[in-house]
Amino acid sequence: MNAVEVHSLHKSFNDLDVLRGVDLSIPSGSIYALLGSNGAGKTTLVKILSTVLKPDSGKAMVNGFNVSAEPAQVRASLSVTGQFAATDAVLTGRENLELIARLRKLPHAGKIADGLLERFNLTDAAARKVSTYSGGMRRRLDIAMSLVGDPLLVILDEPTTGLDPQARIQTWQSIKDLAAAGTTVLLTTQYLDEAEQLADRIAILHEGTIIQEGTLAELRTLMPAPRVEQVVRQATLEDIFLSLVSPSANVEEGAQS
Repeated sequence: MNAVEVHSLHKSFNDLDVLRGVDLSIPSGSIYALLGSNGAGKTTLVKILSTVLKPDSGKAMVNGFNVSAEPAQVRASLSVTGQFAATDAVLTGRENLELIARLRKLPHAGKIADGLLERFNLTDAAARKVSTYSGGMRRRLDIAMSLVGDPLLVILDEPTTGLDPQARIQTWQSIKDLAAAGTTVLLTTQYLDEAEQLADRIAILHEGTIIQEGTLAELRTLMPAPRVEQVVRQATLEDIFLSLVSPSANVEEGAQS
């Protein structure tokens, strides 16, 4: 079963047509990247899938539930993490997770918190206030909070906005781990390298419609055949930064390609 099925979805605000017949299918257990520039309609689509907005027409199903007719079931089966961490800075990491577990009325909130702290390599910082966390730690905690209750679908809206290169790579690994554990991930991003690194399938949303969709390999076939040239690849500034702060990073300075 597909985690998300969208057919001919339309949404307008006054005279502005934001979504103009969107169609997409997201296989369960996959990472699906939705690419688009500002104003393409990504946020509107996410809001419809998470039942914050109702479509003007069309149909959207999430985990087998209709977003218009069964909003409570949809909300219970997914979690949304926005561009900016929704953590409470005055609480500790563990307290943030316990709070979400209690709000979801789950038993054994402390056990749930401890498991997620370990899963996201935050156990050593569990008793620290989130105000002392780095940006990358906050983002990992934010994603961990979205997993309380084991949602079938996690929507990550621009998950690495504002993060430094090292924190981005750590967040990418956390996202890969989610899919490996069976969680479906819908990722909205403007970063093309992020989609390349993470996504099983990629959709390009432009002016309210999906203009192309497929795997990275399939999308590459849309371009002219590559020419083989011998070039020397110089290290980028990101390569240099990562090699200095994380010696285990794979940096190919001056490699032949």
